[in-house]
Amino acid sequence: MPIELDPPASATAPKAAMRVPFGERAPGVRERVLFTERLALLLETGVPLHAALGSLLQQTGQPQLRQMIATISEDILAGERFSTALGRHRLFPVTYVNLVAASEAGGFLAEVLAQLVEMDEKEERLRATLVSALSYPLFLMAFSGGVVLFILVSVFPKFSVMFASIHDQLPWTTRVLLAVSNTLTQHGALVTGAVALLGAGGWLLFRRPEAGVKIDRLKLRAPLLRDIFAKIYLTRLLRVMGISLERGVTILATLEACRAVVPNADVQRFILDLEADVTEGKGIAAGFQNSAFVPVAVQQMIATGESTGTLGRVMSRVADAYDRELTQQLAKLSKLAEPVMLLVMGVMVGTIVSSLILPIFKLSRVAH
Repeated sequence: MPIELDPPASATAPKAAMRVPFGERAPGVRERVLFTERLALLLETGVPLHAALGSLLQQTGQPQLRQMIATISEDILAGERFSTALGRHRLFPVTYVNLVAASEAGGFLAEVLAQLVEMDEKEERLRATLVSALSYPLFLMAFSGGVVLFILVSVFPKFSVMFASIHDQLPWTTRVLLAVSNTLTQHGALVTGAVALLGAGGWLLFRRPEAGVKIDRLKLRAPLLRDIFAKIYLTRLLRVMGISLERGVTILATLEACRAVVPNADVQRFILDLEADVTEGKGIAAGFQNSAFVPVAVQQMIATGESTGTLGRVMSRVADAYDRELTQQLAKLSKLAEPVMLLVMGVMVGTIVSSLILPIFKLSRVAH
């Protein structure tokens, strides 16, 4: 039977803003995983919760994390529930707090903590895969841009005087590059200011809610991006829903927590529609079938899981399958991007070199 939960701690108390001294890093996902893993191990060995927190307090060396554990321990001594004490700190998201609350009601806190560790580790692996797939192409782009800028600023000005006598006979690429080089060298401050203003204007434009909604819509409609972002969002959404439903969290509480899990306006609207369908008694499978970005295979499996009473397990299995598929797809795209970027760099460098060498050959023929 689903476990009815009280309103999450985040809804009844503001999240604690931890003051971080300058030069120190605030606790993040890595610290949360370490805290959860050690706490689960201590609870599995039979150590009471308050004693386990005291042991973690002695083992932790980071000042901010020590302060947080001490505050949680004091709240428990004051009679607060563990989930309520966790909900007052930004380190623990709503999904984490809801699952802990469900485990407190059901008496399986250690098992849920172990699953939370596994969920955070899978999210970190997915994030690392994304960073790894994008880092090398971005490095090649930055490196090639730096090389082109260096040639335009340092090399081309030395040839401009030499090419002045045959300016009308220069290839169009050489004339364009010379004009760009002259602009950068003679009006460098103006160009830098214009680029800075454009960057600031673009940043302010993208921070507007309307722009964010359009970007979110583009992620799920662009031909190449759609498949990748749909899998990323579905993997995160189904993983959280699967582990929550398997542990007895109600569907409405699960959907409410999932709104903060996926940072996309279209997906959040989809979650709100799911909440409306569940409230009206239509079931969650109907909402998945009406969504454009959910594949048909996923729609069928969700419908099967709902009809057989194994919805949480089905969602967890689908999330794991999509995680593996997404990792393979990102690896392929990364390998495909490397030769493409090398080809682009070769074309850029070849164009610049030919723009210098061909006029030199013309000068040599004129001299002879």
